[in-house]
This record gives sequence, structure tokens and C-alpha cells, in this order.
Amino acid sequence: MVDEKCKTDDHKRQQFKEEKDSMSDPETPRMNHEDAEDHTDQMEVNEQREDLNEEKDKQRTKTTHLHSCRQCGKSFRRKANLNMHRKTHAGEKPYTCTECGKSFSRLDSYKQHQKTHEDKRDHECLQCGKSFTRAGGLKRHQMIHTGEKPYKCSYCEKSFSRSGHLRVHERIHTGEKPFTCTQCGHDFRLSSDLKQHMRIHTNEKPYACLFCEKRFSRLGHCKQHQKTHTDERDHVCSECGKSFIRVDHLKIHQRIHTGEKPHKCSYCEKSFCRSSHLKRHEGIHTGEQRYCCPPCQKSFRRLENLLNHMKKCKSSRHIN
Repeated sequence: MVDEKCKTDDHKRQQFKEEKDSMSDPETPRMNHEDAEDHTDQMEVNEQREDLNEEKDKQRTKTTHLHSCRQCGKSFRRKANLNMHRKTHAGEKPYTCTECGKSFSRLDSYKQHQKTHEDKRDHECLQCGKSFTRAGGLKRHQMIHTGEKPYKCSYCEKSFSRSGHLRVHERIHTGEKPFTCTQCGHDFRLSSDLKQHMRIHTNEKPYACLFCEKRFSRLGHCKQHQKTHTDERDHVCSECGKSFIRVDHLKIHQRIHTGEKPHKCSYCEKSFCRSSHLKRHEGIHTGEQRYCCPPCQKSFRRLENLLNHMKKCKSSRHIN
């Protein structure tokens, strides 16, 4: 009886304690040890999810600065990689192994192939000391020293040391122009020509003159312009010693000595050494009056005739 009474009292005390605890904070549910562990795990999951979302946001920010291919949508962080990728659409293989000459259209395939050459470079060039892992790589390199050009053009007598160079050259004969401007549809034989052309649309002028504020889309044009500041005339006529800033001016001048007249009239048998002389001559056949007097609107074929007329025209207007 005593034991049963004690058990009853203990049970009542425990029940009273639990009711008191629950009344002290009625809004907060009780949490046992397992619930606490579950709650901690859930917090860790939430933190990981937040970290993942932050990483995705960073990736989205990065992708806004990527260079995308307009043909397939593939994106690249570097514009140079995009330019290389564009060649693959034209069937080109721009990644060429320097060891064996094998070419690849994909950069990852090229890198994977390069690992096959990570052995010792046992094949050394006796002329310059450069070494190669394969005998084929050495043989191809030695063509630089020997001048050997085994790849011959099917249309002319030119030959090349590399097959890729031959392939590009033969486009001159076939008229193949695999590189197309996405802005205007103009086609080009070389990817470098397309790159130069695109600057017309973007107005990009990366080459700045060292002496003034002028900028140019082509390096050659920039160099030619800079010679006007330095008066550098490095193109010298071998016949008379006259020097020129531009090589095309030298070529035109040399026609005086050779008698070459490549510009032929479409209406008669006359030919001229300069295209400007041909245009002026053809005005005789077409009746085109190229030079117009602003005060009286009278037209002339030759500039000197216009200048002589304008002197008289101005003086007569002044007298009247």
C-alpha cells in the first residue's frame, strides 16, 4: 500500500511539473533531442541553398560579359577564343599541333592530343637546336631551313611548306569565300579579312597615331599615316632613286620606267598608267562633266579648265 501511494504521488508531481512547463510559454512547442537535430540539419540545408543561389547569381553576372557565337549560340569569355571558334563553322581546323602538324576544329580535342607529345623531345634540329617529340615534327620544321615546299597548287606553279597554307591559297583560284559578314552578307576568303571588315560596322579603330590624335582600323594604314609626320620615305625607285612614303605610290611611279599601262579604256584602245587618267579620258566618250562651277553651274571634264573658267566668271560678276 505504501509503495502504491508513493508511485501515485510521484506520478502527480511529474504531471504537475509538465503542466507548469507548458504553461510558462504556451506559444513555444516543446522540442526533444531528435527535433533539435532535425532543426539544425534544416538550417544547414538552407545555408547551402543560399550559397548555391549566390554562386548562380555570380555566374549570371559573368555570362553578361561573354562573347557569343551568332551561328550556334556558344559563348566564350575571351573574344580571341570566339574568333577561333567561328572558323569551325567554315570547316576550318584552326588548332594545329606544332609537333606533328595535325589540325583540330575543337580546342579541347587539340589539348587532349597535345598530351600525347609530353614525352621526351628526342628529335633535335641540327641547325637551330629546336627539339621535337616526333620525327615528323622535326622533318616539317626543317623545311624552314631547306626551303622545301611539297604542297603544290593545282591551278598554278606556287608551292607551300604546309597544307593549310595551300588550302588558303587555292581559294584565290576557286573563288571560295567561306567567311561571311553577319551584318551585310559580304563574303571573304580569309578570316583576318572578315575581322578587318567588321570594324566598318563597329567603327572600331584600335590603332592610334603616335604623333597626333588620329586612329585607324588597320595597322598598315596607321603606319603609313605616321610616315607623314616623320617624312620617312623608305620605298625607293631602283631606276631613278626617287623615294616615296607609300609602296603603292612607288609602283605607280615605276610605270614611267616600264611603260606599263594597266588601265584600259572601255570605249577605245587607249590605256593609262593611272586610274584617274582613265576616268578623265572616258568622260570624253560618255560626255560626263565632272567639274562644275558653283556660280554659273557650267561643267567641265578637266579640273584645270574649271579653274581657268572660275577666274573669268568671278571677274565678270565683279564687273557687273
